Formats: sequence, structure tokens, C-alpha cells
Amino acid sequence: MKILFIGSRLFDDVAWYLKENNITSIVTESNENAINLDLADKHYIVERGMDKPMEVAIKEDVDAVIPLIGIDPPLIDVGLMKEKLEEEMGIPVVASSHSTASLAYDKYKTKKFLDQNGIKTPNYRKYTIGEDLLDELPLVLKSPAGQGGSGVKIALTKDDVDEFLLNNDEVFVEDYVEGFEASIEVLRWNNQSVALTPVYKGNTTLKGTHPLAKIKKAPLTIEDEDNTQHNNYLRSLAEEIADLVALDGTMDIDILHSTKSDEDLIIELNTRPSGTRYMTAAATDVYPLCQLVDMATGKWDARRVKSAIKDYHAYEIPVGTFEHGGDISRKYFDKEDSYIVHGPENYQRITLRSKNMEVLNEMSNKLAGNYLNKNNIQLSL
Repeated sequence: MKILFIGSRLFDDVAWYLKENNITSIVTESNENAINLDLADKHYIVERGMDKPMEVAIKEDVDAVIPLIGIDPPLIDVGLMKEKLEEEMGIPVVASSHSTASLAYDKYKTKKFLDQNGIKTPNYRKYTIGEDLLDELPLVLKSPAGQGGSGVKIALTKDDVDEFLLNNDEVFVEDYVEGFEASIEVLRWNNQSVALTPVYKGNTTLKGTHPLAKIKKAPLTIEDEDNTQHNNYLRSLAEEIADLVALDGTMDIDILHSTKSDEDLIIELNTRPSGTRYMTAAATDVYPLCQLVDMATGKWDARRVKSAIKDYHAYEIPVGTFEHGGDISRKYFDKEDSYIVHGPENYQRITLRSKNMEVLNEMSNKLAGNYLNKNNIQLSL
């Protein structure tokens, strides 16, 4: 079995799994200084775009292609490549189609799609040039092509509004929702969907703090709620959305939970590897990117994945630079009480898991104590 991976930045997430399963790996990458190239059996430095990776896939006679791309714009071209390779060469590409990727890329079209299918999303409208927004502040201003915090502004003042309108041609306006952020990853292949665990990503703030700078927790828990019932509802909703958009591969669904209305509001669909994938793996023992490998090899079965899901407590804590020694290259949890360090130097995060909450808190305080003490944080799920 031979698989082509497009992009090397996330390749270390699957390299260990490929070796376990005796799968030959080829990586294409546009940056000759990119990380993880040495982990592949073979790599090519190519021009940006999908033309060269497609040529390599055909030249190397690979059995499948898996794009490991963490940003939205190239995914539209990936969708076009998928159509060509699958229809003309019979090479499966474990990624979303052009139409699905295009829908997810355009955040305004995504919201219209959610509306049309009766799925709750924060109130929104297109901005009309010249209209006065000051009486409605705070508001969220968005560009249709924004992602990961870019193209998004929580506007508190007239200056905030003017600056965003100056730098963005197309703008839509969304209600600011007080509550918390969450996300859930869903896998889908051969018309079968599996949603994993909802992950808490922190309270909404008027500062617009990026989720990467917040402590994440899983499974999602809400005080005075039946959390099993609530999380099962979110899983069902995620699978419904995946089926509606005809997802292939993996998708991260971003959620706002309103404390005012006690509603879950869907804000984004991201048809790419999720920033919460380590939390998903920690809480469920299901590794999303390794699942893409199983899809490529024909081993993937939704019922088998659902039966394999485990139930751990997990935290993810930003630590800057991990100062406790040990192996930070390991990308899998090797036991029940375990942790993984990931991210670039100075921006590292530690993801921990345990069946026992007391043990998890002890591990967290030992390994991330500097961060927790500095920010006066007491952990609890």
C-alpha cells in the first residue's frame, strides 16, 4: 500500500501509524525547509497548487491521496483534484469535494446553508454600505473568507467598525453571543458518518481571544444539564450536517452555546484537520488523521469506529515551551494516564487524559503548573 500525503506540517500525526501498518508514504511539500519531511519514505518539493501533487500521484502509482492541509483556500483546488483523480485514474482522495469545500470556505454561504436546513446559527445579515452599526454594538464583523480568527472582529467601538470595513471588501454582521465556544469533529466515508466528542474551548470574550490561547476540556460539560444527553444531541447534529454537505474525510464544526437562550448555534464548518484533534484523540482514543489512513486503505467502517470510542477526561493547556523534559515527539497516548506535547516552540500545548479526574488534575498541575499558577487557574471539568 502506497499513499501520497500533501503537506508535511501535520505528517508526524500519522507517521507512527503508517509504520505500524507497513504503509509506504510519499509527501509533497512546497517548502524545502518544512518539518517532518524526514519521516516519509520519499518526498518531493513541488510548486504550490495541486497540479504537481497530482502528477506525483500518477507517476508514483499511489493507491490513495490524503491532503494534510490546515488552511481553507487550497481545499477548493483539492476538491477539483479529487474529482479528476477519482474519475480519470481511480485514485481515491480522502478529502471533501469541490462543492463541499467551496461551501465551507465561504462563511456567509455556510450560514445561509444552515438557515435553509433549519440548523440554528447566530443572527446575521450582509452589511449595507453606509448603514450605522453603533447602536447595535457589540457586534461580530466577518469576512466570508475568514478562518481561524482572521477575517473576524468583535466590534466594540466606531473605530473597530471603521477599521474592519476599511480592510475588508465583503462584510457580514453577526450577533455577539455570550456563552462558550465548543467544537466537534465528524468523520465520513462511503456515506457513513461518525461524530466524536464535543470539546469545550472556553468562554466567549469581548477581547476575541483565540481558542488556541484557552484551556480546552473534554467531554463538554455544562452545569445543571444532562451532559450525556446534550453531547449525544451534538453528535447527532454533527452527523446530520456531515450528511447534508456530503462530507468526505474529516470536518470540524464550530459551535457557540448561548447562556442566554441555552441554545447551541453552529457558526462554521471546516473541512480540514481540526485544531482539537489531540483533544479528540485524548478523550475517545480515536485519532482523526489516522482514521483518514483507514479510509484510504479501505479498512474504515463507521460501526467499528463507534464501538472503539472510549470515554476519558482530557485537558489541553497552552504552556509556551514545555520545560519538563521527556519525549515531545510522541504523537499517541501510550497508556490511560498519558499526555502529548505538540505545537511549535514558544507556542506549545500539552494535552492530557485520564479515566480518573483526580489523577488528571494531579498530572496537569505537575506538568503545566507554571502556566496554571501564573494565570491563577484552578482546573476542574
